[in-house]
Amino acid sequence: MEFRQLSYFIAVVETGSISAASRQVHVAQPALTRQIRLLEEDLETRLFDRHARGVRLTVAGQALYEEAQALLDRRARLRARLVSLGQGVTGRVCLGVTVTHLWVPEVARLLGSYRDRYPRVAFEVFPLLSGPQLERLREGSLDAGILYLDGAEQPGLETRLLQHDHLVLAVPEASSWSAAPPATLDDLQEADFVWGFRSASPLYYDRMLAHFQRLGFSPRVVQYGADNITILSMVAAGLGVAIVPSASSAHPMPGIRFVHLPELATCDMPLWLAWRSGNDSPALHNLLEQVEGVFGGGDDPTAADVTGP
Repeated sequence: MEFRQLSYFIAVVETGSISAASRQVHVAQPALTRQIRLLEEDLETRLFDRHARGVRLTVAGQALYEEAQALLDRRARLRARLVSLGQGVTGRVCLGVTVTHLWVPEVARLLGSYRDRYPRVAFEVFPLLSGPQLERLREGSLDAGILYLDGAEQPGLETRLLQHDHLVLAVPEASSWSAAPPATLDDLQEADFVWGFRSASPLYYDRMLAHFQRLGFSPRVVQYGADNITILSMVAAGLGVAIVPSASSAHPMPGIRFVHLPELATCDMPLWLAWRSGNDSPALHNLLEQVEGVFGGGDDPTAADVTGP
């Protein structure tokens, strides 16, 4: 039994005769008659009673007619679904984004443009630090991630540079540091710092620490926070100052002032997009195309505004 034969069968039922069905489906009458006969032989039952004015369904034919319509409808729905999946207009994409970068204009524009263009894709965005993102990318629970990496070569992953970030100083708005901002890191030797845990984002942590070691600067850490949002909340509460990515200023927080220091501006913190090698999801590839449209060449520095000393 073939779908084509079922289509012919339905045409005969609905037109009431082989000749009328032949004209409707654009198949010669002898060929159509043969296909109906083959269908009956395959099912080992008679589907029509023939009479002078046409045909009439048997009991078996009536049962097939009801099922055949449902089968062809399901076939059409399945075909449409598979075409949509193949073109990436349906499906599922899981994207990780570092907490700091959720409010960066380019990232926000990427999320919005993808949702607008592919509204039928289940687009799931997870705020995650770089370390957990790498783990989930490699285990397959994330399709892609926007995160800090130490370079393009990552085992099992494809990467694409999005933009360059750098560091800024965050101080409590009500503090003396805000009234008289420091000019250099040396001015911060006696400052209390709020810091992050290395385990949360080892690459980011090590890159920042290596930069400070080259400058001969060692911050006096008195508090730790789980991520940059937590760290900034602690700064706003007056618990100390912090050094964070300049992208943090894309989401201004009450009680915080961002201060630009030349020594921090020279610490390059490249932001990358990463995805698993061999992931051939059309929905993911559509996301990658959107990234090209939003980030372009990927070499422009981040445009976050900071306050100078």
